[in-house]
Amino acid sequence: MLPLFLSLMSLLPATLAVGTPFGQATGTTGGGSASAATPSSLAELTTWLSDSTARTIVLTSVFDFTSNEGTTTGKICKPWTCSPNPQSAIDQNEVRCENYESGAATGTATYYTAGLTPLKVGSNKTLLGKGSNVGIKGKGLKITGATNIIIQNIRITDINAEYVWGGDALQIDGGSYIWVDHNYFQHIGRQMVVTGYGAVTHTTFSNNVFNGQGTYSATCNGCHYWAAYFTGGGDVITFALNYMYMTSGRGPKLGGNSGYYQNIHIYNNYFVSIAGHALDPGTGSKVLVEGNYFNTVTTPVLSDSGEFYLPQTSSEASACSSTLGRSCVTNTLCVVLSVTSMERKPIKHRLSSGSVSGAAANALNGFTDSVSKGISPMAASSVGAYVQANAGVGIIN
Repeated sequence: MLPLFLSLMSLLPATLAVGTPFGQATGTTGGGSASAATPSSLAELTTWLSDSTARTIVLTSVFDFTSNEGTTTGKICKPWTCSPNPQSAIDQNEVRCENYESGAATGTATYYTAGLTPLKVGSNKTLLGKGSNVGIKGKGLKITGATNIIIQNIRITDINAEYVWGGDALQIDGGSYIWVDHNYFQHIGRQMVVTGYGAVTHTTFSNNVFNGQGTYSATCNGCHYWAAYFTGGGDVITFALNYMYMTSGRGPKLGGNSGYYQNIHIYNNYFVSIAGHALDPGTGSKVLVEGNYFNTVTTPVLSDSGEFYLPQTSSEASACSSTLGRSCVTNTLCVVLSVTSMERKPIKHRLSSGSVSGAAANALNGFTDSVSKGISPMAASSVGAYVQANAGVGIIN
């Protein structure tokens, strides 16, 4: 049915995003019926994304901003002394290193200026890639208080990957009705996706690939630490069907500030080769974690002060019924062992390592809305095959 739908869609005068926004992003329309158009230059893309006109912007190639604004030579600090290839940190505005890494060695470095100034995205936009090698290189996107945005089927890559504070791939500081779907993130200096202190609501991150494999890492193991960080006061987000690969932290990090709340529903994601921690629920966050598959993850959940519910047994799953009106779906947490025969065998564990002692049934109280109650996650055993076949760019083209 899907191929027929796509072929019919190609006959329409307006190009729409593929599929229907779900989870908290239900109802998002992006550029709506605005006629599709492809920008002819970096400047035109910049203008179209930021203006007040409803638009469907179709990218058919990679828009490379890397050297467009030249380079900057400035102070850096070196918080990580591990080996090989630790990231350094840009001392942006000459306060970053002083405030966060005052004891670190310092130096100078030259980096690309474009990465520090993301493209502004206004309301009522669809940014849609056509093909598998399309997107934005060397510069990220930033949404500030905007609404009704779809970002689908694009790559955002290569933003000063050697330097922390060298740029984020996608920042959202306040906003609603945002669907980030079927995208690919890799080689980013700081966060692949991050929310600011403003509330981000009615938002879904789905079917994305977060590829942390790279040369530079804060943990010196070729695995990117800064994957995803949701820190907005009042964030209400669905995080589903994503592929988190070779990261070492913040996958995602949640909350962290007292005096506000977050409700983050994390389901049917595939976490693979995480050489550190995956989830990090901090102060103020309520997190429902169901139907995920953690494959070779050192610490699936970092012990922190947030409230999370991560069922692993049928009785823990059934305990959701009194609050959600349905059972939750259990998660699978496994490690991969090498035995003397060199056979590699998945073993189901309560945890790959670490502890879920902070798990709290009280977290379920954040998910009594109709969207959360109405979701039907697939079994964790099906997640690996599904996500590998369906996440990332070029799948829905």
